[in-house]
Amino acid sequence: MINEAFQGSGRHLYASAGPDQTSAVTKTRGGPLLLGLAGLAGLLLLIELLPRLGLVDEQYLPPASRIGAALADEVTGTEFWQAIGDTLTGWAIGLAVAVLAGVTAGILIGSVPVLRAVTASTVEFLRPIPSVALIPLAVLLYGTDLGSTLLLVVYASFWQVLVQVLYGVADVDPVAAETAHSFRFTAWGRIRYVLWPTALPYVFTGIRLAASVALVLAITAELVIGTPGLGKLIAVAQSSNAVPTMYALIAVTGLLGVAINLLARLAERRSLRWHQSVRGEIPA
Repeated sequence: MINEAFQGSGRHLYASAGPDQTSAVTKTRGGPLLLGLAGLAGLLLLIELLPRLGLVDEQYLPPASRIGAALADEVTGTEFWQAIGDTLTGWAIGLAVAVLAGVTAGILIGSVPVLRAVTASTVEFLRPIPSVALIPLAVLLYGTDLGSTLLLVVYASFWQVLVQVLYGVADVDPVAAETAHSFRFTAWGRIRYVLWPTALPYVFTGIRLAASVALVLAITAELVIGTPGLGKLIAVAQSSNAVPTMYALIAVTGLLGVAINLLARLAERRSLRWHQSVRGEIPA
């Protein structure tokens, strides 16, 4: 009875697919990938043809072939890989700090009604503040060091995780909570067996959103402040009028974003195989 109550408490933001939808998704799971590749090929063809046909000045948009050649030159240099390492370092450290702080604060605030009421206005005041508005403060405190990137990344990512965890804590099934109370679970037992299984899908949603936001802010800090990374290389390429190289580096940031999103989704599906929001996505 207890297990049934606990398992039933894991509602999530995502709606589960019905039998017909599940079978349709399983049959066509290769379709989105093929369509995505076709769309990418069409975009590359368009970028190649626009300057070749004189519809766009090559000074502002070089053909895709020139951008590809510039990218091939970049990947052979150590500076390029060092920049990727710097960007991913700032992204990973900032995201880890934001997730740890967001999950801890979310569980603490969400579990205590008085705390949630007291902090609600503060959260709603701080959350909409754009992280880029903190750039002057970051430069004042850390200059062009890694700390500036971390300040922006942590601030932007923290709210993504915190809000999702608060939703997850609020979504705990009252029946499961009452059952745990009747069996005299300790505070840790309630968190482990009641709250955490319900909040976990929300946590992964927050991590996936925060991962993308963290990358955006890491690149922004490098681009504007000049901290080491891909953003700084983009700024250098732009200032030296190396337009194909600039576009090549921008494309790399896009590829990094896609890779991070895919890895986050993969981790979510593997960790939540038991949850109704994921079971329909995994072939039997």
